[in-house]
Amino acid sequence: MSEQILEYLEQASHAISLLAVAVIVVGILVAAVRYARRYRGDALETDFQEFKIELGRTLTLGLEILVVGDVIETITVEPTFQSLGFLAFLVVARTILSWTLSMEIEGHWPWQSSSDPAGGQSHA
Repeated sequence: MSEQILEYLEQASHAISLLAVAVIVVGILVAAVRYARRYRGDALETDFQEFKIELGRTLTLGLEILVVGDVIETITVEPTFQSLGFLAFLVVARTILSWTLSMEIEGHWPWQSSSDPAGGQSHA
């Protein structure tokens, strides 16, 4: 019974990884089509910024989905220090990438409020 559950979890992990890739590919295509439709000679900079934001959101969502797939995959295989270390590395790398994408999209780090561009905490 438990082997069957592990098999289902492994299949779910692969399905989630495929979903993440599909989200990224479809998101890139949708962003490119929207960019092509918006493309105007007088607003190139604005159009490109919107394109970058859409790409960043797509990549962030895809990376978050990939983390879920990696967590499920790690728990379905026999946990070793090597597999857990690899999972930790992937989560840290994807988290850093998500943070930098958030900085690019929103103009501030995820832990900063949008009204606090310096990042400091207000001292009342």
